[in-house]
Amino acid sequence: MLPEAGTLSPGGPTIYDRACVRPGIAKPRRVRPRFHYELLVCGLRGHELFGTDAAALRPEDSVFAREMAGQRWHRCVRCDSWLPFAAPVDPERPFPPSRDEIELPLRGRPLRDKIVLRLIAVDKAIHFVVLALLSVAVFLVASNEPDLRDRFYAILGAIHGGTGGPTHDSDGGFVHRIDDLLSFPPGELHLIGVALAAYAVLAAVEAVGLWLQRRWAEYLTLIATSALLPLEVYELARGVTPLKVVALVVNLAIVVYLLVAKRLFGIRGGAAAVEASRARDVGWGSLERTAPEVYSAANAR
Repeated sequence: MLPEAGTLSPGGPTIYDRACVRPGIAKPRRVRPRFHYELLVCGLRGHELFGTDAAALRPEDSVFAREMAGQRWHRCVRCDSWLPFAAPVDPERPFPPSRDEIELPLRGRPLRDKIVLRLIAVDKAIHFVVLALLSVAVFLVASNEPDLRDRFYAILGAIHGGTGGPTHDSDGGFVHRIDDLLSFPPGELHLIGVALAAYAVLAAVEAVGLWLQRRWAEYLTLIATSALLPLEVYELARGVTPLKVVALVVNLAIVVYLLVAKRLFGIRGGAAAVEASRARDVGWGSLERTAPEVYSAANAR
């Protein structure tokens, strides 16, 4: 018997360990509901269905498409939703694609990791843009052009004052500290510009590596982010602002996530455990463990 159009819980060692929880259908039994990234992605990009354009279904297609009582049911291979479809009037192919032809989408923990890593990559990309602009600004001001320097101060004062921050005349304000920085000799300003450019390049490398889900990028991001935490704590000790608190919390969350969830430096089994989790949550074996027959057998038990 096919489950109603909900989802079988993807991933996990076996379907029995996960108690056959179907996100969107079953009411969560714990205080903190489980967030299902599969539903989020399917809601944004649509379901991953195969065989909807086929003239007939074969027994080997039953893991993702089957016919019962004259009605076709197609399974989303990402979120496990079973959806009814009528047979196509003008089929484009005699049978659904074989397993070798299908590239299964990510699901379970690998899908979560992809989304989280790309969110971190976006954060690093923003850092790259800000640092690159600051580097260019410092190099321009280092040319000792008074008019450009005055305009730079005016823009900074207008932006920061418009957000309710201290203005140029405020002691210890943001613009006041920029004023101190830009008062350095041109030679020192060039060194500061080079340092800012180097950090911008580092942020860009992190962003690209994380977006592509490279393991080396996770290590690079962990080391670079951890190295800046003492400076952020020092800045917070000098004066508490919402921006400083948010920056510290975000960077701490990144460090904890990379260490614990991504199992860097051998923590919680290291890379081998990550690969085992991926093999468990992604692939035909995962789909077979959450097939309707297994679900029915679990309910019978």
